[in-house]
Amino acid sequence: MIRVLLADDQTMVRAGFRLILSAEPDISVVGEAADGAEAVATARRLRPDVTLMDVRMPRMDGIAATRRLAAEDPPVTRVVVLTTFDVDSHVYDALRAGASGFLLKNAPPEELVAAIRQVSAGGALLDPAVTRRVIEEFARTPAPGPAPREVATLTERELEVLQHVARGLSNAEIAATLVVSEATVKTHVARMLAKLGLRDRVQAVVFAYERGLVRPGAR
Repeated sequence: MIRVLLADDQTMVRAGFRLILSAEPDISVVGEAADGAEAVATARRLRPDVTLMDVRMPRMDGIAATRRLAAEDPPVTRVVVLTTFDVDSHVYDALRAGASGFLLKNAPPEELVAAIRQVSAGGALLDPAVTRRVIEEFARTPAPGPAPREVATLTERELEVLQHVARGLSNAEIAATLVVSEATVKTHVARMLAKLGLRDRVQAVVFAYERGLVRPGAR
C-alpha cells in the first residue's frame, strides 16, 4: 500500500485528491496538512511514501517544507510539488530543494495516480516536455558552479547520458540517439547517479545545468 500525505491550504483541493485516490486499491491517504509547517510535522510523524505538496501555503510555503523534508536522514518522504503553472519560477526552486518532481494541479486523475506510483517506486516525475520548458527558462539565471571532482569519475558515455537526461530525453530517446539498448541506458543512468551522489533524474537535471554541463537551449 502506497501511503500518501496531502499538503494544500485549500480544503476542497485536498478533498478532491482524496476522492480520486480513495478509488485506487494500492493507495491510501494517511494524512492532510493545511500549510508547510504542518506538512513537515505530519510527514515526520507519519512517514508517508509520497507527499503531494502545494507551492503556495501560509506559515511555510511548499518549497521551504520540501527543503526541510529532503534534508532528513534517513529520508522521511518523497515529495511531488503541486503547481497551477507549467512554467513557474517556484518549480525550479522546488526541484533544487529536493522534490522528486512536480505535477500540475489540473492534471487528469490518471496522471496523478501514475505519478504517485512512479515516485513511490523510486522514480522521478519530470515529463521531458516540461523539463525543456522549465529548466531552459529557469536555469538561465544561476551562474554555473565549479564542476565537482565526481564529474571526473564519469566515463565519456556516462557524461553523455547525463547531458541527454538534462535535456529532457527519456531512456528510450537516449537509447535511440546513442544506438544502444534501453537496458544499457538504464545501467549508465544508475552508475552516473551513484557516482555523483544524486538521488534521481530530477537531481541530475538540476546538477547538470547548475554546473554548466549543458546550456539552456542546447540540443
